[in-house]
Amino acid sequence: MRYELRVAWRYLYNGKPERSQLIGAGLSLLVMLAGLVVLFTSHGASPLGVLMVIVGLTTAAVFTLLSLFTVFTSVSVLGVALGVAALTIVLAVTTGFQQQFRDKVLGVNAHVIVLKSQATFAEYRDVMETAKKIDPEVIAVQPFIFAEMLVTRGKGELSGVAIKGVDPKLVRGVLDLDRHMTEGSIDDLAKEPGPGELPPIIMGKELAHKLNAKVGDEVTVVVPLSNIDFDTWRAKSSAPRTRKFRVTGIFYSGFDEYDRRLMYTALRDTQELVGRGDQVMGVELKVKDVDRASEIAEKLEKALGGPPFTVQDWYELNHNLFTALNLQKLALVIILTLIILVAAVNMISALTMMVTDKTREIAILKSMGATSTSVAGVFQILGLSIGGVGTILGVAIGLVTCYTVSGYGYHLDPKVYLIDRLPIDVRLLEVLMVAGITMFISLIATWAPAQAAASLRPVEGLRYD
Repeated sequence: MRYELRVAWRYLYNGKPERSQLIGAGLSLLVMLAGLVVLFTSHGASPLGVLMVIVGLTTAAVFTLLSLFTVFTSVSVLGVALGVAALTIVLAVTTGFQQQFRDKVLGVNAHVIVLKSQATFAEYRDVMETAKKIDPEVIAVQPFIFAEMLVTRGKGELSGVAIKGVDPKLVRGVLDLDRHMTEGSIDDLAKEPGPGELPPIIMGKELAHKLNAKVGDEVTVVVPLSNIDFDTWRAKSSAPRTRKFRVTGIFYSGFDEYDRRLMYTALRDTQELVGRGDQVMGVELKVKDVDRASEIAEKLEKALGGPPFTVQDWYELNHNLFTALNLQKLALVIILTLIILVAAVNMISALTMMVTDKTREIAILKSMGATSTSVAGVFQILGLSIGGVGTILGVAIGLVTCYTVSGYGYHLDPKVYLIDRLPIDVRLLEVLMVAGITMFISLIATWAPAQAAASLRPVEGLRYD
């Protein structure tokens, strides 16, 4: 072992650990193990177990550091560890939000849609044929109608809704609605209503709760302004067009915006309701690789000749949402990186005090033949050791916290956050990025103290001896 490593370890090591510190570390580990037992027996549903695991691990780390290192070194390591843990957790949560929103959006929406700027879209079958042949990765295509309407049930229940008319035979290939069904089936939309029977309709769980409706109940859909002649702006009839439906299914996507407002009907029933004959609002596609949706959308738009047709992919349709999430993630990373920078400043202070305290020893090393480079190397090893131990400890605390909280399933208010559970998605690349950033900052932080130690002259350290 090179002597620089031995000297660095001697400066870091606190000597014989105190008994109280070992007892504290042992008790903290017992608390953490007890928390794991509570989580295991409750299948991750105990908040007390989550708290015991996190607090037990953190306090065990504190006592272990104090038993091995000096107080200044332990504080420096803890500063780095807490910064790394915070950044690891926040990145996992923000990535989880991005992934959850993406899954929810793609769960009830297509990957690519074709719209027409003109009021009529009767040639949708030709567009569907073109879309099927545009790329081998196009899995399925279907026409749709999307309209804002009102729905009522009984005398007091009323809600504004978005009704989407879909082709019952093609919808399963384009949308993942089937796996979100909690009651009924999307196959019910394909059933032709017999004489005296009402056409089927599927609604979100929160909307059903709001209307106090269940499978088998009857609801009335109202087409707003359908009694207005827009050429003369006069009423064509005394009341807007209405139609009764039978609730045959309820879905739950976990995305509050859809669960509270969205309804599905068969395309033929929506066309009758809108009253525009055999026309649709657009055509939507599902592709094999969602990351190629933008490329396929551009290719399809060129094949259709551009205007009046507009082709958009799923990311473009939800651009504002995902842009906001990316900006939020970037801002949080920058802010939490400042915590690591503060820990680095603390590390600089500790190393500078160590250089001052070890002036005599540095002078002896130099008088024995140690070069300025090797002396600087000692303090660089010290700084990297503090950063490395803090990084490993911080990543460990962060990952344990992430997996523990993820297993618990922390509840969120869907009216505020749009989803009902705290999403956590740990990515190896992001964890490595956090570790890399921390070690780079630690390396930079050691430069000034190392140069200060290297520039000391032996005569200055031994002047008063």
